[in-house]
Amino acid sequence: MPVKIPDDLPAVNTLESENIFVMRNSRADSQDIRPLDILILNLMPTKVETETQLLRCLSNIPLQTNVEFLKTSTHESRNTSAEYLRRFYRTFDEIRDRKFDGMIITGAPVESIDFGDVDYWDELCEIMDWSLTNVCSTMYICWGSMAGLYHHYGVPKHPLDSKISGIFEHRVLSDKEPLLRGFDDRFHMPQSRHTEIRAEDIARNPHLHILASSDESGVGIVLSERNQVFITGHFEYDRGTLAYEYERDLDAGMDPHVPDHYFEDDDPAKDPVMRWRGHATLFFTNWLNYHVYQLTEYDHENIGRGC
Repeated sequence: MPVKIPDDLPAVNTLESENIFVMRNSRADSQDIRPLDILILNLMPTKVETETQLLRCLSNIPLQTNVEFLKTSTHESRNTSAEYLRRFYRTFDEIRDRKFDGMIITGAPVESIDFGDVDYWDELCEIMDWSLTNVCSTMYICWGSMAGLYHHYGVPKHPLDSKISGIFEHRVLSDKEPLLRGFDDRFHMPQSRHTEIRAEDIARNPHLHILASSDESGVGIVLSERNQVFITGHFEYDRGTLAYEYERDLDAGMDPHVPDHYFEDDDPAKDPVMRWRGHATLFFTNWLNYHVYQLTEYDHENIGRGC
């Protein structure tokens, strides 16, 4: 949370020039505080694991955060029981008249399918359009980011010759962006995908800005002027997630390559090396603070107008 200090303290200008957030007394005294309402559209087949990963990332902020889970009605889950979904998930019809401070749209294992051929694509587009007027900030993850960039901005996805899997070093391209406040110049993020978005396609749209990129895995984080965050990777992944995916693909006879920069000495017989958790925690905390809490309206009914 921000440090509250007098408006005219000399340190204010210095700290702000270093992209450190301070709250002047005048702003702090005018702020109203309430719990944040976050909606998660979970498109992953491993519902419970994804829920746990995201909730872990969202739990490191002192503000109370209310989280609800959303599922699509036009896709029947084969990996999660109907009873579980009825108990813990909402449908779009149940929440379409509500407002949320933040929303997360996860990835999905449908990268090799054209967007229009995904069985819930029309419903997803309706939800993404709804988010523009009913959510202050939306975060898109992996395939979700490609779907969002394509639907909102016409940015295409491109198939890769082989799957990108591993932990890749990314460069911070904007040291003035609050979303990356406190980040080192280089940070690591898990990637696991068969497709990519390309910098030259994003550069054609003046409303999109690349915040981080990797020499090996390409575009990492994109921010839109509509307060949308697009992540090509998986900050939320646990230590063993890529190992599970690797073993799963081996068992399926897919002949996957060993995830890059992941296992000790690149040896799958050894343990994975966790090198992204600190920046992952900071990333989600920054998003909740600077792109949600600091921008959302106190009155839910006004959300979508000023964000």
